[in-house]
Amino acid sequence: MSFNVIGGLSALGGGIVGYVVPFLFVLTIVVFFHEFGHFLIARLCGVRVLAFSIGFGPELFGFYDRHGTRWKVAAVPLGGYVKFFGDDNAASVPDRDALAAMNEKEKGESFINKPVAARAAVVAAGPIANFILAILIFAGIFTLYGKQMATARVDAVQADSPAAAAGFKAGDLVVAIDGDKISSFGDMQRIVSTSAGEALKIEVERNGKDIVLNATPALKEIKDNFGNVHRMGVLGISRSMAPGDIKTERVNPVYAVGLGAKETWFVIDRTLSYIGGVFAGREAADQLGGPIRIAQVSGEVASVGFVALIHLTAVLSVSIGLLNLFPIPLLDGGHLLFYGIEAARGRPLSERAQEVGFRIGLAIVVMLMIFATFNDILHLATS
Repeated sequence: MSFNVIGGLSALGGGIVGYVVPFLFVLTIVVFFHEFGHFLIARLCGVRVLAFSIGFGPELFGFYDRHGTRWKVAAVPLGGYVKFFGDDNAASVPDRDALAAMNEKEKGESFINKPVAARAAVVAAGPIANFILAILIFAGIFTLYGKQMATARVDAVQADSPAAAAGFKAGDLVVAIDGDKISSFGDMQRIVSTSAGEALKIEVERNGKDIVLNATPALKEIKDNFGNVHRMGVLGISRSMAPGDIKTERVNPVYAVGLGAKETWFVIDRTLSYIGGVFAGREAADQLGGPIRIAQVSGEVASVGFVALIHLTAVLSVSIGLLNLFPIPLLDGGHLLFYGIEAARGRPLSERAQEVGFRIGLAIVVMLMIFATFNDILHLATS
């Protein structure tokens, strides 16, 4: 199974070490857990693993474990792969000549000769490992630092904003949006930021009475502390910073895991909403980025602190896990698509059909690489 990060890395300027070191730290953790998911389930299913590589290209250093697996670090650190017995390459394309020459014992250790359910489990284990990593990181942060909450109380309403048009007033406490309970200002922000142009029914508590306001968030370009521009829905209100409206809740490890899962789902939901918005024409595709953008963000976040960098690792892990589940041949999702068809029809697709599928998948991935790299360069040029 292979994992590829879209794009290519070029000179970032302004202290390249400050970008590259955090980038490699984040990427190595994400890649390792993704490939370890494939590796672990493959071993449990009796598949012989030939190589576990962090990076592509020439090997820099490595070692053999007692099962004969070569663990190595390669020169191009933009991904990694696990190569199984019977594979022709890192994308798990079968080596037909080698398979034909195998004896019965060797066939039992080859990936391609395992039942379709076992192969699907091995493939799905990579993205699942990414999601588990993210949940554990988020849970660890919540356990160590607690959950900081600001109540969804309005401090001020901007003039000529959607909130002003809807009738919001200072002191309003948002309690629900479209029937979903709101327990913090962050909860409200998450819904509003992904709902630009959508009419929302917002229930607020005002002077002890509940009233319903109808508001449609406007799509605005917001600059973060590093100068990066993000497009999101806004109402035009600010939160109350009064002592009674800010609190930090201590979280036990079990509850923290639940919060970590919720945080992971939010990243998945936000990503899918954005991609759906791109296809529907509601979102601009220029927010899609590759390693250049990831390296830049990693360096910026690392300047804030280690916890922020670990948080970014969790977000990236979710994104990579989700990306690999897309039904594109060459990615894990493409393999799962082929296995689903095999399970439905009782036999695998022909070698020719699979070959065509992989070629189409390669073309899609290359186009995404080019597009993401172009976006990254354009972003750097205009930032």
